[in-house]
Amino acid sequence: MFRNTYDSDNTVFSPQGRLHQVEYALEAVKQGSAAVGLRSKTHAILLALKRSTGELASYQQKMFRIDDHVGIAIAGLTSDARVLSNFMRQQAMGERMMFNRPMPVNRLVSSIADKAQVNTQEYGRRPYGVGFLVVGQDQSGPHLFEFSPSGNSYEYYAMSIGARSQSAKTYLEKHYESFADCNLEDLIRHGLHALRETLQQDKELNVNNTSVGIIGPMGQHEKPILPPGSFRILEGDKVEVYLQSMEKEKEEAPASVPDAAPAPTADDDVQMSG
Repeated sequence: MFRNTYDSDNTVFSPQGRLHQVEYALEAVKQGSAAVGLRSKTHAILLALKRSTGELASYQQKMFRIDDHVGIAIAGLTSDARVLSNFMRQQAMGERMMFNRPMPVNRLVSSIADKAQVNTQEYGRRPYGVGFLVVGQDQSGPHLFEFSPSGNSYEYYAMSIGARSQSAKTYLEKHYESFADCNLEDLIRHGLHALRETLQQDKELNVNNTSVGIIGPMGQHEKPILPPGSFRILEGDKVEVYLQSMEKEKEEAPASVPDAAPAPTADDDVQMSG
């Protein structure tokens, strides 16, 4: 009953202690196409599902390179993502100019979280309607962070955001303990399986709608890059080899034989249909 009274301004709390405008921004993230992030001891990867508005339109960009050691995948409003990604680039570039070093990943994520939080407490602004998965690498190894429009940020072993992301989270929760020791190819295969869980029943992953972002040493299917280990985005034909390995794995899986129904015993109750 209070929602329509208290949701016109993002600085006014409702009697339940909620900021409805911030919750609407979080809902915009849930409506965006899915993105999945995973990390191992050596790599951190992003996988994203690209959308197209129609047969004649190109697929929307879902990943942005911030610096050699940082990349992001987005879910939500792409226009807001461009603003925040440009801010992240400025922060990373300023760190290199001032201190001649790459910016620590956790500080970079904290900087956009602080920027987003300001919009939840100043009159006349609206929260950003986009969420990020941020992968990066520093002296302590690869990292995966989630940023949300509320100004919160968390570090994860694996995470999924966007539409139907709960299905991907369920897959990741079942397998995350094995991610730490995975090589790049196995990690991407796990990520593709999780991303496929978010699809509608009549959709399939293909080279047009799938993006893969990698940070860490070069994989066996990649060409040498410079500088080594920097963030790179694989799209189009470069993703084909990983999609084929997933299909091959599905074909090689033995068909499960349904268990035979147990024979009824004399002790079983017999139910008569009335």
